[in-house]
Amino acid sequence: MRYGDVDLTPPWKKPKAVPEVPAEADLVVEEVTTGFCGAVVRTEKTAEGLTVTLEDRFGKHRVFPMAPRGFMIDGKTVTLVRPAAPAAPARPSRTASGSVAVPGARARIARAGRIYVEGRHDAELVERVWGDDLRIEGVVVEYLEGIDDLPGIVADFGPGPDARLGVLVDHLVPGSKESRIAAEVTSEHALVVGHPYIDVWEAVKPSSVGIAAWPRVPRGQDWKTGVCRALGWPENTGAAWQRILGSVSSYRDLDPALLGRVEELIDFVTQPGS
Repeated sequence: MRYGDVDLTPPWKKPKAVPEVPAEADLVVEEVTTGFCGAVVRTEKTAEGLTVTLEDRFGKHRVFPMAPRGFMIDGKTVTLVRPAAPAAPARPSRTASGSVAVPGARARIARAGRIYVEGRHDAELVERVWGDDLRIEGVVVEYLEGIDDLPGIVADFGPGPDARLGVLVDHLVPGSKESRIAAEVTSEHALVVGHPYIDVWEAVKPSSVGIAAWPRVPRGQDWKTGVCRALGWPENTGAAWQRILGSVSSYRDLDPALLGRVEELIDFVTQPGS
């Protein structure tokens, strides 16, 4: 009842406000005209308008228009509305190496300088953690099949002020074969560094892999095969490596002895002429 612009309807005769409830998946509602009760499966936009699909306890599906005052929850009338779209996931503020992320940054054209690592596993681990940084800096990582001829490899590369070469070596400890070979590289534009482990597998923290510690393998036995045997893993070193690599998500999963050496190589290669 109205008089001009004034609503004279008594308060007790005015329809009560009906709450709007997002039709989230698994929300249990009852459709008012049919009494069909079920959980929300999905909402869709059709030519006739918005619809909601319900599934009852027997697995039967029925589709209803999302009409105002069309449903009840715990005996109270509600109006179902379409759920809000999920928020876009926040972009990571840092890369896997811990560097500040640069959203939308394009890969730089590859530098003349390079970083060499001993094997494919080393290269894949470096890519897993430092890949974003390396692309922004334009640094390419290549792997060798061992370093027995490292002095010749360095000579063939011909490092110079604008084409520096960094080399990451496994088991670079005093008195080792690797340390003797590394000492033969004397170019001021080449840097050879390494970690103390027999293989780069050991540079992954045992806790990240889900083991107590890396096993000690008797000398004379293939180290990777010995690790698989000691841990009760199938003697498939390729599969074992994928298991280990899959446990690495950031620098936190690696031992500092490797982290520092890789960062040192990246700094060396990206500062030509210094």
